[in-house]
Amino acid sequence: MIETRVAMGGERTMAELATPASVDELARHAACVAAGDREIHLTPVRRGMIAQVTSRPAAAQHLRDLAWLRRVRDRIDREYAHPLDVEALARGAYMSAGHLSREFRRAYGESPYGYLMTRRIERAMALLRRGDLSVTEICFEVGCSSLGTFSTRFTELVGVPPSVYRRQAARATAGMPSCVAKQVSRPIRNREAPATEPHVE
Repeated sequence: MIETRVAMGGERTMAELATPASVDELARHAACVAAGDREIHLTPVRRGMIAQVTSRPAAAQHLRDLAWLRRVRDRIDREYAHPLDVEALARGAYMSAGHLSREFRRAYGESPYGYLMTRRIERAMALLRRGDLSVTEICFEVGCSSLGTFSTRFTELVGVPPSVYRRQAARATAGMPSCVAKQVSRPIRNREAPATEPHVE
């Protein structure tokens, strides 16, 4: 028979949720105690019950993380023009910066910084199409502090530098309603990763 061992410190709570121990289990436990072992041997059936009980907190934590990730994404959408960094976003979500970055990428297919920059570039494209601000003014208007970083990221996402985009967009979207122009010229963003729904009994 396959056996596993669970520390006695967690057995009291789990035993309350499981069925009473069998005579064989009690005998094995007594043998362990007599030998100075502070752990108890469990049958495969009891092991399955414990696995089911201990999986529930993990599923609940996963749901809480998803709720905080949605709040982080909503905050980026609202405050993209403000000074934001991963550390500040992580503090607001009560996570470490590393944990936020990993979970955000898992949920949405890109890092928080990548999502923030894409949001800023989307806004910059709209301002460039409008045509009444310089590239430098637009850079700071959307929350970027470095013109070089802004231009590099813009070129990576859109395929051309901001100044070139302004000229091309003026011709390509001439006569289009602004809502249509925004849709057809939106930069390509990573697709959201398929969400893995937690299984809660």
